[in-house]
Amino acid sequence: MAKTETRAIRAAWLLTRMPDFKPVLFVIGVLLCGLAASMALPATADALQANPDWQVFVFSALPTGFVGMLLALAYRGRGGFTLNLRQGFLLTTLSWSILTAFAALPFAHLGDRLSYTDAFFEAISGLTTTGSTVLVGLDRLPPGILLWRSILQWLGGMGIIAMAILLLPFLRVGGMQLFRAESSDRSDKVVSRPWDLAAYIGLVYLGLTAACAAAYRLAGMSGFDAVNHAMTTVSTGGYSTHDASFGFFTNSAVQWIGIVFMLSGSVPFVAYIRTLRGREPVLWRDGQVRTMLGIVLVAVAALLAVLWIGDGKPFFDSLSLALFNVVSIVTTTGYAAADYQLWGPLSVGVFFLLTFVGGCTGSTAGGIKVFRFQVLWIVGQSQLRHLLQPHRMAPMSYGGRVLPDDIAPSVLAFLFAFIGGFVALSLGLTAFGLDLVTSLSGAASALANVGPGLGAIIGPAGTYATLPDGAKWLLAAGMLLGRLELFTILVLFQRAFWRW
Repeated sequence: MAKTETRAIRAAWLLTRMPDFKPVLFVIGVLLCGLAASMALPATADALQANPDWQVFVFSALPTGFVGMLLALAYRGRGGFTLNLRQGFLLTTLSWSILTAFAALPFAHLGDRLSYTDAFFEAISGLTTTGSTVLVGLDRLPPGILLWRSILQWLGGMGIIAMAILLLPFLRVGGMQLFRAESSDRSDKVVSRPWDLAAYIGLVYLGLTAACAAAYRLAGMSGFDAVNHAMTTVSTGGYSTHDASFGFFTNSAVQWIGIVFMLSGSVPFVAYIRTLRGREPVLWRDGQVRTMLGIVLVAVAALLAVLWIGDGKPFFDSLSLALFNVVSIVTTTGYAAADYQLWGPLSVGVFFLLTFVGGCTGSTAGGIKVFRFQVLWIVGQSQLRHLLQPHRMAPMSYGGRVLPDDIAPSVLAFLFAFIGGFVALSLGLTAFGLDLVTSLSGAASALANVGPGLGAIIGPAGTYATLPDGAKWLLAAGMLLGRLELFTILVLFQRAFWRW
């Protein structure tokens, strides 16, 4: 009897040490209600075209909104609340996972076209702005489904920016604390309050999307194509309304507009706000932006040597193709204007390496991120100086500021986890019978949220439709891991996390 009482007391004590789920579920409920409301847009698009598929979104919005309201109303807290560290990690992972499960419903209701596995894959690829797709015949799909894919990427891009600027710096994930918007130094604050920062981010994001849509329309896109591609360009998502992606558009002006706004989406959004609120061109002085542009120029120069000098294509056509595809991969957008696998082995190697780079932190882009490569370079330089002058004490600095002691280990740990995840994901894909090129490029594309891989199956001219279901679930997990910066999810598997 004593042992039973002891176990009961211990179980009750452990329950009191568990994280409080109520605030987390409340936020998820509010987000689900917002997701249900956003389904009205594609439903309207179908209804205006007299397409019966508008019912798909109504039947999907009802359970989404119902569950969202239940979760929101279940919270009995009075007034506001704040989330602690554990709740922040839990909210980040659960919100992306649960929203994806409900965002997949419109795809799953498309008759016999998609299984729920395919629907979930398409939804998580959209929300994580990866851009990998299992859909074929995009030119013949209902407008509502095409618009829903674009909306998911647009919402995912906004969520990524908010997570990277407002949440991850405080969770100290992979060196993100270096970009904490609310500094202890008042002169370093972007704006006075976090909610003001979120409002500025939203306005900049919306402004860039509207400008991109207007530019596409003026360049000759239809209004529907312009709106959809604007949402997936600024969010660096890469979903298109056509199977041929940007290869569908023969107007080179469309490609150059895409280049400009893909780069715009991969720039730190805090830099936009500083530029708009200040007198100095902060955007052009940002070290990440300069480094990213440098990587793009080097890669374009290498591909120009292949296309212009090697293959004898016209210079302007070679420049346009090389720049568009390089920017698409570096910014992790994933549009394709041509099948670059046909450009030769050097081009394939260049694009595979570019898959890992990613854009700037605090942007919509995925990948390892430019600033982590910068920190890695700084650590390497510091180690070399230490070997030459062992007794010299020189602190490492980034952007004119001394790097905090925890930044370098945090970045190195992230890179180790990324490489480990890449190896594990690649081996897992080979276990499902995929060839080595497909497995390696698919794993890299999922973790870096790029979209297209390499090879005949998932290359720029292919889709993920024919992959085994197990491989799709594995890639979906990789997309979520990469989008949430790995440690945000991996920490949930620590026993200490579940003890308050």
